[in-house]
Formats: sequence, C-alpha cells, structure tokens
Amino acid sequence: MRIAVGSLLRLGLGCVVPCAPGTLRAASRLPVSALRLCGLPRYSSGENRSSPDSQSHGKVHRVLAQHKPTQFDKKILVWTGRFKSMEEIPPRVPPEMIDAARNKARVKACYIMIGLTIIACFAVIASAKRAAERHESLTSWNLAKKAKWREEAALAAQEKAK
Repeated sequence: MRIAVGSLLRLGLGCVVPCAPGTLRAASRLPVSALRLCGLPRYSSGENRSSPDSQSHGKVHRVLAQHKPTQFDKKILVWTGRFKSMEEIPPRVPPEMIDAARNKARVKACYIMIGLTIIACFAVIASAKRAAERHESLTSWNLAKKAKWREEAALAAQEKAK
C-alpha cells in the first residue's frame, strides 16, 4: 500500500516530505523548496544567491563541487593510475576522485607492507639457519657475555684490593 500511495521521507526536524515511489531517498535529491519547509539550511554549488527568496529563508551555504589537489594528492593520483603524469591533472578535481585514489593508495601500501613483512620473515629464517650451522645461539651469547662480566668484575676486585 505504501508503494501505491508513495513513501514519506522524514527530515531532521520532524518535517515530512512526500516522495514518488522508486526515487532515491537522499535529502540531497529533494527540491530546495522542500528543505525550506523544514527550516534546514540549503547548500548549493553555484545557486543564485541574490534572489529575495533565498535571503528570506536563511543563509545559502556555498559548497565547492571541486577540490584543488595538493602535491601529495597529485602524486597519489599518478601512482594509482588516474593520470599518466602530474601535468595532466587539472587544477580542480572532484573530491570523490581524490578519496578513491587515496583508498587505492592505502590498499597498495598495505600490499607492499605485507610483501616486505613476508620477505623479512624469510630473511630472519635464513639468518637463523646460518647461525645454527655456526653453533651460535642466544644461550651461548648470554653465557659468553656473563663470563666476560665475571672476568671484568674479578679484575676490578683485584685492582681495588691493591
């Protein structure tokens, strides 16, 4: 029955705005007039701010639809394959593109760290096998170090006794 009549979307302050069935229920898809009814601030990326209607119902906040990438962002965009070189990157790119590139860079960095960890494990195993062939162990190193300390303590005691 709700599908036939249409669904209702509740906005933050208890205001109910009717929606056609099958439409997206995101508040960003609602008409600006529906947001004015509820007293919510309106956001626009280039809406005419000089209209008397927009001034009477509160502030119109300007939200940039584009983002100026930093040098680090540009390196990430090139490293993740979004652009071939840093010269090809436009002065402004969508924030979603930068977020996607950062996520892809995080995954690549994790894969690199996993690979380096596996290589380090094999290096430690190989080093331990070589040390075992030379009959070196932590126990023998500890015993040798303690014997050296005892010897130094005995020499210090002899010098003190003189």
